[in-house]
Order: sequence, then C-alpha cells, then structure tokens
Amino acid sequence: MTTRILGVAALLAVIAAALFGLYGVPADLNQGDAQRIMYPHVASAWLAYLSFGVTALSGIGWLIRRDLRFDAVAVASAEIGVLFTALAIWGGMMWARPVWGVFWQWEDPRLTTTALLLALYLGYLLLRRLSDDPARRATRAAVVGLVAAVDIPIVHFSVIWWRGLHQPPTFLSPDKILNPSAPLPFVLALVGMLGAFTLAWTWLLIRRYQLARAELAREEAVRGGLVRRASAAKARPGAAANPGTTIGDDGGIPPPKAQAEATR
Repeated sequence: MTTRILGVAALLAVIAAALFGLYGVPADLNQGDAQRIMYPHVASAWLAYLSFGVTALSGIGWLIRRDLRFDAVAVASAEIGVLFTALAIWGGMMWARPVWGVFWQWEDPRLTTTALLLALYLGYLLLRRLSDDPARRATRAAVVGLVAAVDIPIVHFSVIWWRGLHQPPTFLSPDKILNPSAPLPFVLALVGMLGAFTLAWTWLLIRRYQLARAELAREEAVRGGLVRRASAAKARPGAAANPGTTIGDDGGIPPPKAQAEATR
C-alpha cells in the first residue's frame, strides 16, 4: 500500500511539474519554448548520476558484506539509470536541434562522455546475463559498476575541463548555488522537476528491487529442484545400470508384462 501511494504521489508530482514548466514559466528570450525541454533533461541527467552512484555503492556493499540484497539494489538502480540516461540524451537532442542546429555533435565532450556512460552500463547489464551463479555474477557486476562509475564525474566536469557546445554549469557551480544566473521561475521549474523525478525514481527503485529479489528466489528454487532431481537419480543405481529397464510411477521396477510392452 505504501509503495502504491508513493507511485501515485510521484505521478501527480511529475504531472504538476510538467504543467508548471509548460504554462507557469515564460518562454526564454533567446531559446524560446525549446528551453522548456531543459527541465526534464537536467532532471534525467541528475537521476542518471544518482542511479549509477547507487549501483557503485551497492557493489561495494556486496564485495564487503556478501549479501545479495546489495546486488539486487545494484541491478535495479543500473536499469533505472540506463533509462534516465537514454531520456537525458533524447531530451538533449530535441533541445539541440532548434538551438544548435544539429541533433548531435561528437566533438562536444559532454555528449561523448554521456554516450560512453550509457554504453558502459548497457555492458554492465549484458555482463550480468553471462553467469547463472548469483555470487559470481554479483562480483563481476560490482567490479564493472565501480569502473564505469569513474565516468560520472568526467561527464559532469567535462564542460569545465574541455571546451564544447555545452555551456558551463548554471546551478551546480560553487559560485552559483546561492546566486544562480537563471531567473527565479526557471529555477523553481527545474527544482520542481528534480523533486518530481526523484519521487518517480524512488518508486521505480523500490519496485525493481522487489522484482530482483523475486527473480533471485525463483533462481534458487529452480537450482534446488535440479539438485533434488540429481540426488534422486543417484539414489537409484539399478536404473542407471540397466538402461533398458523402465521405472514405474511409484519409483519401482514394473512387472515383466509392462517391461515387454515398454520394449515393444
């Protein structure tokens, strides 16, 4: 029930933030209505950072504690991070076409490093499918998740370290946190979208974590069933020694007549 309430609250918050961004904020003097795309774009990028950071921290938790619940959080957060990274890239492309004149520019460091971040965590998710052993899979994924997380600060500071099409940070720069260069309505719209998307991220993480735990329980149940069947087969050496002999429904040797019919 609590998760359902959180989901409804997140949905209403996203709708309210979207309506405020569309109708409560005036169009930008230079960019026009294209500026409105920045609100979900920046919020998606922030949640991509958060998601992959949680994946890295959960990987450390698994390596230290060897508790598969950490791995469940890691995979849940990684999948959500891939979703929000793709959304951030798509929103950026929709904004760049009317403002920059192109959808994509490989020479821009922010674009290139963000695309690399998406590729790294897609590889993370693909790597998890290469092993059926939960412990081995969690260990490999934890290492890859930690290595891939190195790209998060590179993406964020790329607009400061290298020259590109992207402008420097508008809000998260140390000298602009208390005095942002954007007008107050734009700041409120962005902060509202950040809060709404964070609520949605929290709901998605909880639901995906629950699904990951259910998948792990199913894997353990299937593995336990295979072990029991293998043990039962080893407990019947007579059946293995005589391949032509069939086993009755009750586990015993059927009568000669049944054997003859089975042979026929």
